[in-house]
Amino acid sequence: MKPTPRGEMVDIGEVIQNATVFNLRNWQDKDLIMRDLPLAVEQLFALFEKLKIEYVLVGGMAMLQYMEGRNTEDIDFIVDPAALDKLPEIELSGRQQDFARGRFAGVRVGFLFTSQRLFRLVQQQYSANREFRNGKIRCATVEGILLLKLFALPSLYRQGQFGRVGIYENDIATLLQAYAPALDPLMDVLRPHLSDGDMKSVSDILDEIQQRIRRFDESQTENNRS
Repeated sequence: MKPTPRGEMVDIGEVIQNATVFNLRNWQDKDLIMRDLPLAVEQLFALFEKLKIEYVLVGGMAMLQYMEGRNTEDIDFIVDPAALDKLPEIELSGRQQDFARGRFAGVRVGFLFTSQRLFRLVQQQYSANREFRNGKIRCATVEGILLLKLFALPSLYRQGQFGRVGIYENDIATLLQAYAPALDPLMDVLRPHLSDGDMKSVSDILDEIQQRIRRFDESQTENNRS
């Protein structure tokens, strides 16, 4: 995978439609396959604009601003938890203190709440307007995505969610290799939000990922010499 080339804009509805149709697990749900998911995506963003809901796009869809080949059926946002009270159109399938999941006209949506301090910090300091085919959308920066994924990893390990761990670590590795952001400042930001044990786990994970990147870069250098 590599960073998305400049000038190539992501169409969120098209990504959702393709990911849904090509997921074999969805083929038994004919109603879902036949839905106009790009239209639903447009309606969702129009609803946010109409209700003046502030949001930041995160998750796999935000990753597509920075890398190719990331496939996702979900749209994930950071929002104020009170925003969901304005959105009865969202059919919630689960809600916890800091998270919620649901569907809007067949589109899977996830919410991270600004009541969680790190999520609020990403919304305020690690987001920027990015150009999608759908228009200008507030989106997490590379550093914002890294903060969210590193924050989540210790919990995913404890829950035994091996599949998501693999996706998150691959996303982290791709961003680090492509953009080489400064990690020490990000670790300083994370520290107040994680226990000492979790910080140690995050540090160990980053060490392993950086070793993989060095091996990859060294192999590329050798290939270029030969």
